[in-house]
Amino acid sequence: MSVDLTYQSRYDCAACPTRCDGRSKSAYSFEDDVALSERAENQIRDRLLLALGLSVRKAPARAHGLPDLELARAGQVIGRVEVKVQRRTFMSVERLLPESGLRPYETVVLNLSDLKRYIALLKSEAKPIFVIWWVNRPCIGEGYWGHQLEVLTELLHKYGDRRRFRRASTQSDIVDGVHKGVTVNYHFSLRELLSLDDIMPLLAAI
Repeated sequence: MSVDLTYQSRYDCAACPTRCDGRSKSAYSFEDDVALSERAENQIRDRLLLALGLSVRKAPARAHGLPDLELARAGQVIGRVEVKVQRRTFMSVERLLPESGLRPYETVVLNLSDLKRYIALLKSEAKPIFVIWWVNRPCIGEGYWGHQLEVLTELLHKYGDRRRFRRASTQSDIVDGVHKGVTVNYHFSLRELLSLDDIMPLLAAI
């Protein structure tokens, strides 16, 4: 999929049906987020099954902290895929992270704790890990973008704290007395990622 990410007046944000208002959501529905994530995982899993000729299965529920999907050959895990859903934009990214080199509509996010955990997992397992975002925004359209974890790690080292942002906690982050909301995020640009069609050959080469 080819998407125009050139910064220009090609979209009227005021007419957007799901306009980003530049403020953090005051309430997070974990049930809705889980349902949407489940849908994205199933879509990616089906695409990978059709294209790769590998076994693609969800990581065991008991294995907390693993990426969502496992790629397996002859019963052995040979790679992993984390699936993220991204709809709202980080409208204040240029103001709050002025040295990030990011534009709001092109920005995607990953929990910093997840990123660090996957980096550690890659070092210990030595099995490829990919992160794929399902992006659905009126200003961009709908599609899948992602990359190998090594590339995301290089960007982390390149930009350091310039792309790290901690949002304020809200009451809705607390579920049954436990703080479940992730407040520290790391940001990437769609310009730095590949479309799913371009990711497929990398996955097939594992």
